[in-house]
Amino acid sequence: MSEITPSRGYLVRALFDWIIDNDLTPHLVVAAEVPGTDVPDAYVKDGQITLNIAPSAVRDLYIDADAVSFNARFGGVPTEIYVPTASILAIFARENGEGMGFGMEPGADLLQAQIDEALEAGEPLAPTKAPEPPKLEKPKKPGLRVVK
Repeated sequence: MSEITPSRGYLVRALFDWIIDNDLTPHLVVAAEVPGTDVPDAYVKDGQITLNIAPSAVRDLYIDADAVSFNARFGGVPTEIYVPTASILAIFARENGEGMGFGMEPGADLLQAQIDEALEAGEPLAPTKAPEPPKLEKPKKPGLRVVK
């Protein structure tokens, strides 16, 4: 029998949909020190960070079996976030705390093994960041004049 695939990514996606369908605000609790996790260090407390992943708080949210990624603002600064599924500790609704914490669900041990293999092979865990767009010149102020 083949090894079972990790369920955490599927559960995160399902719980995200359930929280949104109930008009609540989904939050992720993330272990920031897991290799491949890309979150702003200034907001990490005790090795963890809680992220608001509501559609109104993020852009380009993508949740799959391997990771959660999105763009968000932290202190007004746009930031790309990449959270491997192995680093997700919980997903819950801010308003009532309903959700799920993760531990050793089926396949969880494979998540860490996949991260370790990628690191040993020198493969990047987080997607490469898109280049920054070129800075545009400041537009000139329009010149208005009275026409008689």
